[in-house]
Amino acid sequence: MPEKSAITSSELGVLWLTYQEKTMILRMLEYFIEKAEDEKAKNIMKNLHGEIATYVGIITEILQNEGAVVPVGYTAQDVNKEVPKLYDNGFDIMFLRLLKQISTGLHALNITMTYREDIVLMLTELTAITQKYYNLCTQYLLEKGLLVKSPHVSMPRSVEFVKDKHYLTGLSVSPFSEKRSLNTVEVAQLHHSIESNITGLQMITGFAQCANEKEVKTFFNEGAELAKGIVKELTEILLENDTQAPQTAGGNATRSTIPPFSDKLMMYCTSLFCSFSMGSGSLGTAFSLRNDLPPKMTIFLKDTFEYAHKGAKIMIKNGWMEEPPQTEERNHLLK
Repeated sequence: MPEKSAITSSELGVLWLTYQEKTMILRMLEYFIEKAEDEKAKNIMKNLHGEIATYVGIITEILQNEGAVVPVGYTAQDVNKEVPKLYDNGFDIMFLRLLKQISTGLHALNITMTYREDIVLMLTELTAITQKYYNLCTQYLLEKGLLVKSPHVSMPRSVEFVKDKHYLTGLSVSPFSEKRSLNTVEVAQLHHSIESNITGLQMITGFAQCANEKEVKTFFNEGAELAKGIVKELTEILLENDTQAPQTAGGNATRSTIPPFSDKLMMYCTSLFCSFSMGSGSLGTAFSLRNDLPPKMTIFLKDTFEYAHKGAKIMIKNGWMEEPPQTEERNHLLK
């Protein structure tokens, strides 16, 4: 019996996806480390870069031992560390914190699709690293005043149960009354979505400034407008509830128009953020009990999906979309 069983199709897919994401993060970290002016932020990013690079090596070794080709992913050709700063005022750690949110979800999902002990262990270790750096980023941003916490509410003094079906309609008591106040689960989802879209808006604004291809530049500008619309509508919902929406003065794009990243890398990064937005948006829709919220969230999901689909077409047109490993073409083989 062999020491390790052959990897399954799902494990091959998980390794491929993880390789793509981690090599992209490495390239972006290399630029942000080069431009970092704050020593603490630089150390966070340098330490993370070293840990991620180790696991990229582990994935490479597993694939090679299985006789599988190693993906291209993102290489030194996709980053230029010598150009001026594209972002300022804490964006590097704000962006990294959001990336760690995405990685948390990806690792949690991927670990449920793997069986071989060494791959499960690798994903478990990556999850621990992700959680560690997410916390480091959060505490750093709080210390610098660049992260706004969700609002405080009065603590509940008794357990309450829903007594009327109008709770689900979003109304207080009757169809003619005002909307009921948001519950804390709904506030949490709205706050998170606004916070994520603000960082995404800052990111894609920088991308739009420096993209080489005109079609890509237009695509990023459309993404910025989409993020603005989501932030605006969700902020209005919170303000109607007399609840403060998150805002930050940090993370702005500079005036630079010289690209630190290839269009290919920026398109993939945007695609990753769209996938995260659709996943977290679906979760928010599922846990919102005031039924005026899910329709809005569903429209955002539809718009984000259509935007991501348009991006995929651009990537395919330019030869930037690396194809995941395929199953056997049985019909072709039989012929």
